[in-house]
Amino acid sequence: MTTLLYLVRHGETDWNAQRRIQGSTDIPLNDTGRRQAADAAELLARRRFDAVVASPLSRAAETGAIIADRLGLAAPTTYPGLAERSYGEAEGLTDTEVTARYPHDDIPGRESRSALLARITETLGEIAVRFDGGVVVVATHGAVIRSVVNEAAPGTADRHATPIRNGSIHSFRWDPERFHAELVRFDDPIDDVSDGPGRYAFDYQNPLELRG
Repeated sequence: MTTLLYLVRHGETDWNAQRRIQGSTDIPLNDTGRRQAADAAELLARRRFDAVVASPLSRAAETGAIIADRLGLAAPTTYPGLAERSYGEAEGLTDTEVTARYPHDDIPGRESRSALLARITETLGEIAVRFDGGVVVVATHGAVIRSVVNEAAPGTADRHATPIRNGSIHSFRWDPERFHAELVRFDDPIDDVSDGPGRYAFDYQNPLELRG
């Protein structure tokens, strides 16, 4: 059966506000981030959900917990495969610092886009099978969501079409009836509401996601 997955980017952290690369570094939500998570939860409360799952990194896990509490669901199960893309030695740096240190974009220890997509697809497939036919909130990260958008709806994930803002919602369906089970963009109208005028500035997006 088709499973619906609502991917939510975690709320803001201090490193987001400082434009620092987070990746696998575990930086917690700040107060703005908690408000963003609560705002996302209010939008999601317009729908019925069966579960909330999350990345184990605290900024996503707390976002998921805030959402689960608002939806009256159990605390999120965490999946290591939902963690943010690792940026190796770029983590903790600003985009300007990354450009100065690695002008050829050869960042040591950075996880490749293909490796990221492979683990995310495997993990989301596992979640879809576990909650077969259900509707699940997935609290995760910007690069994770961007990789899914690029795969499920090629050409729509550039800076202007799909900015992955903190607290934004991106809905997909896992369709096991296709030749290969895969994610397909679902486009629930609340996606646009979560990213509409008056929401949070796109400047919080991870700057490295617009590069290699």
